[in-house]
Amino acid sequence: MRRILFQWHGIKIFSYPAMLYFGLLFGIVAGNFAAHVANLNSAHVFVATLLLLVPALVGARLLFVVSHWEYYRREPKRIWRRSEGGGALYGGLPLALLVSLPLLHILRLPFGAFWDVATFTILIGMILARIGCLLNGCCAGRTTEGWLALYLPDHQGIWQRRMPTQLLEAAWAIVLLIGAIVIWHQMPFQGALFLLALAGYSTGRFWLEFTRESQDRVGKIQLYQTTSLVLVVLSLMTFFVVWPR
Repeated sequence: MRRILFQWHGIKIFSYPAMLYFGLLFGIVAGNFAAHVANLNSAHVFVATLLLLVPALVGARLLFVVSHWEYYRREPKRIWRRSEGGGALYGGLPLALLVSLPLLHILRLPFGAFWDVATFTILIGMILARIGCLLNGCCAGRTTEGWLALYLPDHQGIWQRRMPTQLLEAAWAIVLLIGAIVIWHQMPFQGALFLLALAGYSTGRFWLEFTRESQDRVGKIQLYQTTSLVLVVLSLMTFFVVWPR
């Protein structure tokens, strides 16, 4: 749609990385505010968030590349190209969670409380990143003549009436963000908000996969729908196991 957001003195600013960076910026600001509200050390939360962005972004990109390996193995130079769209939350989140265990211990931040705060960072980042996907044409929706259809391009620049998958996912993230703000202080334990938000996102992602032009598979397994189901089960099981009685 608009892969190059704007040019400045001959320098091209690509839409996807620009919106991703804006999402991270606003997400970090929101997380810092949430840390104040939660009476956490906001400086330590800021440092932890910045450091965890590295494994999160690397993991997100690597899962996307692995799921499109037939394409990237022919053009490996494009794997880390900044103008390329493509990143999978399901790749970045597990790696960030793993790295956060020693990091949060060093910074003396409660694991659950930090990830409750990080929920706001993630959701805001997701909203703007999906707008970047829309502008870039990646993660395009399937063609349809339904009432939700919009005239949109895919990553190859082919314009057709499509399901606005990127906008639908951004809208779902907005719903989750509003819900998180409303229920945050009613949660029974630290980390509960993160678990419910993860279950909510995964549920939405499962259904949104049906609106995509292509669904990534590993063999016969639909990668993201299967991952979504696993995360829904794990997050809800953890929620009810940890919930104090």
